Amino acid sequence: METFAEPKELVENPQYFEQRQKSLSGLIDDKIDAPIVEIINGFNERPYCFTIQCCYGHFLYPGQQNPDNLKVLPVTKSVDRVDYRIAYVAFCIENSVPGKMLFEALRDIALIDPDNIQFCSAEWFWQRQVNSYALQVEPDRFKHKDQVVLDYREALNIEKIRNEFFVQIGDLLKRQPV
Repeated sequence: METFAEPKELVENPQYFEQRQKSLSGLIDDKIDAPIVEIINGFNERPYCFTIQCCYGHFLYPGQQNPDNLKVLPVTKSVDRVDYRIAYVAFCIENSVPGKMLFEALRDIALIDPDNIQFCSAEWFWQRQVNSYALQVEPDRFKHKDQVVLDYREALNIEKIRNEFFVQIGDLLKRQPV
């Protein structure tokens, strides 16, 4: 499944509030990766956006094959390759003044590290929900994939970027109107 396409412009969406209500009615914290529950709930408290999907980003390697692994990568010389399941948050944004402000702020998050963070649209999201976007942590050369195999050293770097990415998103939320 490809996750990346250049971000589309916001369009009018008369069904936005109905779609938002439907999406949020089925959301429970237990289905969200624990480290980002507060962030996801923070976005969903804002009436001009809601989250569609998210993933904290998971690292699998010999001895750690849990697809929902949240543990930090070990300091070791015995791991050469790491299977990385991308970190991302997918949003639907209302075409409104605060929605446009959020759109720009999310775009700015990607500028922190354009080699490893992308702001994008995904056609399969857009077909279900117009004005849907994702912020993802992925080496640029793999931006079209949602799972990749990385060299151990690069995986350590991506883990560091992922952690800072979520700190920056949390900081962004503090600056956004509720």
